[in-house]
Amino acid sequence: MKKKYIVPVILSSALVASSFTASNALANGQQGNGATEKTWNENANVPVFVKEKFAEKRAASNASNALDYLAENENKTGLKNPKKNLKQKAIEKDALGMTHVRFNQAVNGVPVEGAEVVVHYNAQDELVSVNGGYFPEAASRSIDTTPAVSVMKAIQTAKGAVDAPEQLEYAPESEVVVYPFEGENHLAYKVNVNFLGDKPGNWFVFVDAKSGDVIDRYNAIMHAEDIHQSVGTGVLGEQRKIHTTKSKEAHGGTTFSLSDESHEGLEGIYTFDANDGEIMTNHSASWKEEYLHAGVDAHYNSEQVFEYFHDEHDRNSLDDNGMAIISYVHYGDSYNNAFWNGRHMTYGDGDGSFMVPLSAGLDVAAHEMTHGVISNSANLQYRFESGALNESFADIFGALVDEDDWEVGEDIMGPDAKADGRESLRSLSDPSKYPVNKDYVPYGNGEGMYPSHMDEFYELPIHLDNGGVHINSSITNHAAYLIGEEIGKEKLGQIFYRALTVYLTPTSDFSEARKLIIQSAADIYGEGSAEEKATAKGFDEVGIYE
Repeated sequence: MKKKYIVPVILSSALVASSFTASNALANGQQGNGATEKTWNENANVPVFVKEKFAEKRAASNASNALDYLAENENKTGLKNPKKNLKQKAIEKDALGMTHVRFNQAVNGVPVEGAEVVVHYNAQDELVSVNGGYFPEAASRSIDTTPAVSVMKAIQTAKGAVDAPEQLEYAPESEVVVYPFEGENHLAYKVNVNFLGDKPGNWFVFVDAKSGDVIDRYNAIMHAEDIHQSVGTGVLGEQRKIHTTKSKEAHGGTTFSLSDESHEGLEGIYTFDANDGEIMTNHSASWKEEYLHAGVDAHYNSEQVFEYFHDEHDRNSLDDNGMAIISYVHYGDSYNNAFWNGRHMTYGDGDGSFMVPLSAGLDVAAHEMTHGVISNSANLQYRFESGALNESFADIFGALVDEDDWEVGEDIMGPDAKADGRESLRSLSDPSKYPVNKDYVPYGNGEGMYPSHMDEFYELPIHLDNGGVHINSSITNHAAYLIGEEIGKEKLGQIFYRALTVYLTPTSDFSEARKLIIQSAADIYGEGSAEEKATAKGFDEVGIYE
């Protein structure tokens, strides 16, 4: 019987790439759909990092004074005419009393894709640092920002470019941006096209707003009534205490559903069956049937991850505003993957041989939900080094929430995978114990293993693993492991969470991440502290320098 796919995919990132050689069911990057390899202007993106040795007192920590500072200090930042070229995005005050003013680079009010600058004030309203990235060519050249092509035509072009089905559960999302690509600054529609099926897609397609032609595209998915206390059995046989909703049926019976609205300020935690699109239900408070096990684990693990971010980082759900936490289980047919899509988590059942149902893994749930945190904070672009950082932060918080070890996915590996020596998806402590996909080997040092150091970095093109997002992430994963072993997982989590939510911007690379993570350690524990030194040492040991 054909599966019924009713769940939309938006802004998604899956757990695994095709590097798991034991299974050919895992997605292998951005191949197919006739895509040709082109070059986005990544190298034209100029990183900004200014750290004042002597804090400069401003009248107030607001956008106007931030722009005044940037205008007065063009020689330090390299930002030309910031009052004209920067558009305020957000102002946030953190638990340390610091204020962070975030800007988009813009041309005539149209945002430049991936370009953000953040100005930071300390608790005394002293401006202490500036970081981010911008495209100088977009600021120096005249760009006509009036589209000649309609948004409807652009959307149709984008759908055709990625072979999207005609009927989509959610309309594609579109915005006009300035897109630096292959030496030119294009006015473009950035169209997000999402669909499920045998090959789910979360495509970002850039359509020239003047000619209507496709400029570029990449796939951000990698082919991962009253509250009642119930008891259920998980995939691996654990007994789970879960919050469910008890309701009376019209004929007098009782139904329990995987619906939890017990957390103040949180819209709720809901777990659905992907086969019918409905919240999973049971006629008993005891969730014992085998078909229910995947839902029990997804529901339980969602609450565990929510509580981690709430208790450790004072974050209310993935968007820090109480958004509903939604999971779908039983997705696909023997689907060896899990993914986040901007609205919910989706878990396959595995094939029983190489993987068991993926909702069994607490670190898997934490990985996918961290992608939700990322998309609502730094929004790291899902390609090349920024994409590797996206995957790395998801892995790191997976290992922090599931704190027993430094592995990711150890609970979802099937018997054949274990027999083949694959005991987890990735290892933060020893990345090189696992091989990468054979297609990736020519782009590395020839050894064909996950890298632990920049000497082993894989220079992958965009059509392979989106430029190495799952592969090169193991370098920063290993740095986090080295730091965590020295200062402990709790402090590691505080430092990396601050960097993610306060400092990092969409195009941050490894070198910039090093600076900003060290700065986060200094913010929390002090300049020259043992924690700051351990953080710098961890990046030194994997070859990531300023």
